[in-house]
Amino acid sequence: MVCFRLAPVPGSGLLLLCLVLGAVSSYALELNLTDSENATCLYAKWQMNFTIRYETTDKHNKTVTISDLGPATYNGSSCGDDQNGPKIAVQFGSGFSWIVNFTEEKSFYSIDSISFSYNTNDNTTFPDAKEKGVFIVSDHVAFRVPLNDIFRCNSLLTLGKNDVVQHYWDVHVQAFVQNGTVSTKEFLCDKDKTLTTVLPIVPTTVPSPTTTPSPKEKPEIGSYSVVNSNGTCLLATMGLQLNITHDKVASVININPNTTNFTGSCHPQTALLRLSSSSIKYLDFVFAVKNENRFYLKEVNVSMYLVNGSVFSIANNNLSYWDAPLGSSYMCNKEQTVSVSGAFQINTFDLRVQPFNVMEGKYSTAQECSLDDDTILIPIIVGAGLSGLIIVIVIAYLIGRRKSYAGYQTL
Repeated sequence: MVCFRLAPVPGSGLLLLCLVLGAVSSYALELNLTDSENATCLYAKWQMNFTIRYETTDKHNKTVTISDLGPATYNGSSCGDDQNGPKIAVQFGSGFSWIVNFTEEKSFYSIDSISFSYNTNDNTTFPDAKEKGVFIVSDHVAFRVPLNDIFRCNSLLTLGKNDVVQHYWDVHVQAFVQNGTVSTKEFLCDKDKTLTTVLPIVPTTVPSPTTTPSPKEKPEIGSYSVVNSNGTCLLATMGLQLNITHDKVASVININPNTTNFTGSCHPQTALLRLSSSSIKYLDFVFAVKNENRFYLKEVNVSMYLVNGSVFSIANNNLSYWDAPLGSSYMCNKEQTVSVSGAFQINTFDLRVQPFNVMEGKYSTAQECSLDDDTILIPIIVGAGLSGLIIVIVIAYLIGRRKSYAGYQTL
């Protein structure tokens, strides 16, 4: 937990801001704002990311996803006073900020407005942006919540305006906490209400979370690529099988590359491959450079519609898979599992990826995974053969020795 002391706010005294960052995802945030008497006055826990589309100098449109929000600062967050309502203010990255304002009206409080700003002067994130400067997107939400309730929305919420799409999920917020105690009474968003009231009754034969679903056929292999102003910058070839456990129901989904769209972006230290389809809002593979000479799969984000109409969203930016030297590709023909969370795993088949230093749109020499390394079989086979030969010799020796000492025979 990290705590910051904020300047005094008129009418509320000195504030102590305590923030807890989620261990799995740097953008899983939890905020507990207390007043001078150490009483909680605002509580919020949420996850979010942003997708920004911008025009490049060569008049093409590019899309960049901002998902790693750490390290973040929270200057300007406050519980409010007689003139101003509570506010959550988050600053992260190079020139990004996010602000939520709350208002109170009789027995309700409102999530009044949400604003997001970004700076295209950041050449790392927007290396070839045509227009440079700070851009602000503001949305008037005016969502009302009973004063003593905590607002909850586990489902995915989306705000889209002026080439910026904001995604929020696992949201819990109470802006006017009464008597320093966060309410246990939840006010659900419409999507969560639908999941609560409309979902069909689950049969008693539904498998438990530990039950393995019936195996499905091997997924079709798809080829994906990302292109920037310098040509192809990311290559990926793989069959993908998604393993999901949701509401105690396990399911397996094969991705069909023929009905899957793909896009992404490439930067000096990170690269993104995003897949989407009619049922998958996005499936992000984020690669990163480590030690200046190797790359690896650092992050996977997914949001998709399930057959019951609910939205399944998981994110993990603390992974370490598909490690290989820069200037080479990573290959694993055997089935391999990427464990994103306890509820979500990805099985890959005939995998080959190269997110950096792609030359002439072709894969470089591959580093094979240990599952494909057959060289270890040679000593095993030789050892087994020698062991078998030794056993045969010992048995023959024992048989011969037994005949030699059979004793006298009758003539």
